[in-house]
Amino acid sequence: MKTIKEFIKENPKEVHCVKAEDSVIDALRLMARVNIGAVIVNSNDRLVGILSERDYARKVVLMGKNSTESLVSDIMTQKVITVSPDQKIDDCMKIMSDHHIRHLPIVANEIVIGIISIGDVVKEMIKTQRMMIEDLQKYISG
Repeated sequence: MKTIKEFIKENPKEVHCVKAEDSVIDALRLMARVNIGAVIVNSNDRLVGILSERDYARKVVLMGKNSTESLVSDIMTQKVITVSPDQKIDDCMKIMSDHHIRHLPIVANEIVIGIISIGDVVKEMIKTQRMMIEDLQKYISG
């Protein structure tokens, strides 16, 4: 199975960040504009949280708060689960499954260098399984 480092080298993506003091509506606009489900929350280039569509739905919409007046710091997830570039893709699947999360920031030397989503993980695992099946078919057929 591929490491996360190998995955992000093959699938480079920009890491989109907001500040804790930004308004929720501005963070949502960013997520809509770039078609992503979560953004990293940084302060002085340090990871301080993550804001996902799930955070918005549960902590703004369901609580009757206002997206324009609420700050990212009010609703972000502060205890962020992260992975290192040396971990394997299947490690991500287990972590995401165990913690019921859909996005994992990738951190190296205390700096966020990427983010991997459940969709990324599933696609990579399907790709790996297809390659294994093809190899087995070649082996069986001689």
